Formats: sequence, C-alpha cells, structure tokens
Amino acid sequence: MTQQNAQFGKVAVLLGGNSAEREVSLRSGQAVLNALQNAGVDAIAFDPKNRSLWELKELNIDRVFIALHGRGGEDGTVQGALEFMNLPYTGSNVLGSALAMDKVRCKHLFKSAGLSTAPYAVVDAKKGFDAKAIMDEFKKVMVKPSHEGSSIGMAQASTAQELEDALTHAFKFDSQVLVEQWITGREFTVTVLGDEVQPVIEMTTPNGFYDYQAKYQSNTTQYHCPADLSAQDTQCIQAMSLEAFELVGASGWGRVDAMQDEQGNFYLLEVNTVPGMTEKSLVPMAAKANGATFEQLVIRILEQTL
Repeated sequence: MTQQNAQFGKVAVLLGGNSAEREVSLRSGQAVLNALQNAGVDAIAFDPKNRSLWELKELNIDRVFIALHGRGGEDGTVQGALEFMNLPYTGSNVLGSALAMDKVRCKHLFKSAGLSTAPYAVVDAKKGFDAKAIMDEFKKVMVKPSHEGSSIGMAQASTAQELEDALTHAFKFDSQVLVEQWITGREFTVTVLGDEVQPVIEMTTPNGFYDYQAKYQSNTTQYHCPADLSAQDTQCIQAMSLEAFELVGASGWGRVDAMQDEQGNFYLLEVNTVPGMTEKSLVPMAAKANGATFEQLVIRILEQTL
C-alpha cells in the first residue's frame, strides 16, 4: 500500500446486489476493485446479495465505494444504511440518490425549475390509463419505468396498442411509469465529478435509441468524445447538466443524460448517481478525454469520502 493511499484505510467495494442491473454492477465493481488495488488501496469486494451490511463493521471497513446500480444501491437505501453505521461512502447522499432514481419526480423538479425537458405523462398501474388519449397528445413516446436504470423496461411506442404493450411490460418493473414525448435527435451524456463537468459525449446507435443492448452488448454503438458541438452548445449542455445534478441533490460524481432535437434545443432526460464503471462505460471515457486514467478517476471519487 502506498503511503498516500493508506489514508483510505480498508475499503469495501459494494457490487452485485439484487437489482435488475446486477450483472452490470458486478462488472463495474470488479473494474473499480482492480483499479483501487492497483493504486495500492486495501480494498475488498462485498456483494450484499447474500451478506448482511453489518459484516462491514466486523470486517473493520473504513469507507465504502458504491458500485451498486439500480434499486437498493442507487436509490438511497444502501446510503441510509451506511449513514446509520457511520461509514463514509462515495457519491450522493440519501435524498440525492432517492430523487435521482425517481424519473417521475425528477421530471416534476426539472419542470418546476424551468429546466428544459420533454413533455410527459405519468401512468400509475393502480389508476388505469387511456392509451389513445396519450398517443393523440404525443404521437410517439418513450416508456420508462420510474425506478429502473440501464434502460431496463424501456420501449418506444407509436400507436395506442404499442403503448399498452410497452406499459404492460414496464409495470413488471414499476407501478409508476413515465411516458415521455419522443425526441428525434442526438443523444448526449455529461459527467459531473465533484462540482466540475467533464467533456460531453455523444452516443450514436443503429438501435433506434441507446438501449440496454446498445449500452452493454453491442459493437455498433459509437461514442464521440468530446462531442462535435459548438463551444456555445457545449457550454449550454454542461451548464444545464450541472444545474440538474445539483437540483436533485446529487453530489460527488454522476452523469446527466440529455438530447438535442433537430431544431437544436436541448432536453434533460435523467440524472444517474452511480453510473456504470465498466470498460465500456461513459464516465471513464469522459475522464480520459480530460486527461485522467481509470485509476486516477476511481481514486478521485474515493477521495470525496475523506
């Protein structure tokens, strides 16, 4: 262990978990663990799927690097448990995590703060819905379970029947579903590290949208970093992303997704408080474009727990 990294003490990397994003989390966590160990940090992997978090105390853990994606890891649950145990952890606090994970409440916040976001409707499994009325208003939509990440349960719809099918599928993941007006245009993501924004990334995929397959399994997805945008547009999307990040109470590190329509207007999509950290992930790509290695990025995130 290097003298510099002895300051962290013993670190547990939380990975895996029980969410629908378990597989991605295992990959993210392993990459983070390898980087920490290579940097001389005394780090171990900890999968809470079959273990009690109280074991962290028995293992004399000093701080925790959260690499859990989705429910349980990204929604304030594990953050609350770690607060209760007085264990410092990476990323957003309980409120920031819970709000960012809730796509519906994020949209309400963006709208009330006057930030640009696509028109939307909220459909509740218990209350029923009128698919035809929604499609008459929006023509084409994106359907998103409110509390899932990695594009899980998401689908596009252009007819009332497609919307009904998409909602039936989305309700398997969540009782509240966001139905967002479809935006035809370019997809971007902005990494926030501390209170600094990193270079903007544009994602292009033949999949119709940047879905789970495009994110984790495809070789046809292309990434452009920094994105081919004017200085003015770059500044606009970065400022908007940072405002959204802070608005939901996120902190430490994360990623904000946005789109630009064919008229050049930007729209916020969502805030991610524990984004992917695999070799294909976007946060390491943005940090690299800013001159930081994966190892340096991981250490910088961990330093925020000191």
